[in-house]
Amino acid sequence: MNSTHKIAVIGLPQSGKSALRHALQTLIEQRFDTDNEPHNIDFVEIHNSDELHDHTYDVVLQVIDSTRLEESLMLTPHIIDEQEKIVLAIGRYDLLLKTDHSVDLPELQKLIGVPVCRVSVRKNYGLDECLDLVEKTIHKPASTAHPIYHLRDQADEDAYRAYVHGVLTQTLRHAPDDKHQTRLERVDKILTNPWIGFPLMIAILYFVFWCTFTLGAYPQAWIEDGISWLSDWLKELMGANATVWWGSLLTDGILEGVGAVLSFLPNIIIIFFFISMMEDSGYMAREAYLMDKIMHRVGLHGRSFIPMLMGFGCNVPAILAAKEIKNPKDRTLTMLMVPFMSCSARLPVYMLFVDTFFERYKALVMISMYAIGIVLSILFAVIMKHTRWFCQNGDDSVNELPDFKMPSIKLTGAHIWERVSDYLQKICTVILWASIIIWALEYFPTQQSGDIENSYLAMIGKAVSPILEPLGFDWKMSVCLFTGLPAKEAIVSTMAILYDGDISAAGFTPLTAFGFMIFVLLYFPCVATIATLHREAGRRWAWFTVVNSLLLAWLMAFAITQIGNLFC
Repeated sequence: MNSTHKIAVIGLPQSGKSALRHALQTLIEQRFDTDNEPHNIDFVEIHNSDELHDHTYDVVLQVIDSTRLEESLMLTPHIIDEQEKIVLAIGRYDLLLKTDHSVDLPELQKLIGVPVCRVSVRKNYGLDECLDLVEKTIHKPASTAHPIYHLRDQADEDAYRAYVHGVLTQTLRHAPDDKHQTRLERVDKILTNPWIGFPLMIAILYFVFWCTFTLGAYPQAWIEDGISWLSDWLKELMGANATVWWGSLLTDGILEGVGAVLSFLPNIIIIFFFISMMEDSGYMAREAYLMDKIMHRVGLHGRSFIPMLMGFGCNVPAILAAKEIKNPKDRTLTMLMVPFMSCSARLPVYMLFVDTFFERYKALVMISMYAIGIVLSILFAVIMKHTRWFCQNGDDSVNELPDFKMPSIKLTGAHIWERVSDYLQKICTVILWASIIIWALEYFPTQQSGDIENSYLAMIGKAVSPILEPLGFDWKMSVCLFTGLPAKEAIVSTMAILYDGDISAAGFTPLTAFGFMIFVLLYFPCVATIATLHREAGRRWAWFTVVNSLLLAWLMAFAITQIGNLFC
């Protein structure tokens, strides 16, 4: 069969759906490579059931976290509304067995009425059976003669919850003594205790950022030295041609701009190594549980912090993850809170300034950027909760926590590669083109790379400079912020071109540098984030985010520089 079948992989956050999708896609490619035929099944990860309405899939593979059975099965009716061909994959079953619990899978399949299988990516168990079941389901006609399908028209969510509870009562086999407290449960009590959990969370983040800068400094220096050597070698090779437009474009534009962003790749790898380990082990869910109680106290949605955590990686999937929140007001408000999170695109900017101006306090300054984003997002939500658009309290909480487990090095490597490949792809596209455009605006009309004051770039920067002068930003900094609109990494490449790779001699002070970092944290997130907000929350809230982010960024940077000047 030549047609390609699309399989949607869906599940709760941190349920292992990314790992399972990657493992099954690798397996199907290996099968067809053996037969020298192109594979005809593509597994696509989706974040919520609404995405099933926008695209057509042959089968939906729902990943059931065996440590959160009830919460996972509550997602199933929303899938049934959009797709009748589904397969349930019970994952992390070995973790359930360690708690002396088990599930009667034949009885579960009988009561729910859809195909069920067990998988464990970490132990490489059940993957072939899962893939075979998916292939069989593709060619089977959809059936509605199952108990679960009769509940698809239930308007009452409590009725389905009662059904799921009854199913688990009949299929879940408990340990002889449920009061037995395991070592992991005792650790859980410590981590979810606010008096211990919050200081520990700060200490862990400090350690992560300390390792990011300390360990990453060596390969970062090697990359910078390599790019500098390559640039000098090319200039020597070109001789007199190094000053003509194409020579200047290659060395002063592409190498300077792209190389500046590329040098932060080791730091990106290190920080995502730790983030992946924390996610895979289940520690991120404990952080969400701690924040859940705080968010309820200020009248916010209990599950809003999960998309906010995802926003530290990328704001776009975090906004999509917020679609799982049932209350429409809480869902929209959570989407508006996500851009306050420091996504990975802002990391190179932070690292550039922290390395240069905060040598003794690198980790503390980095933690402050993340903390300021979280605090401002919560304050923003509290204010919005008192407006007529969002004046309703959330009623959902983070009640179930995934069990602790040893992170898989294989899965961690896959997550890191996914982030690194995105970073490299952006370097080869957005950053490359931004570097070329910035070089051209700096080189022309004088056609001299050193005559910046009379270039087109200076004309643009000086036109918008009066708006940012009260913040202590000169026209070059204004240009850098402007180029950061499509992608924040472009700020680093622009600075490398404008300041010849050395911002320490550019008139920055630590106070101005911190104000600039705050501005980068808060202003216009990126084009992709705004487009996603426009699609998911509507045009009004997308434009609201644009205006609100620019105003808040200006006010915060102004307050920092003006108040700081009183004490400096």
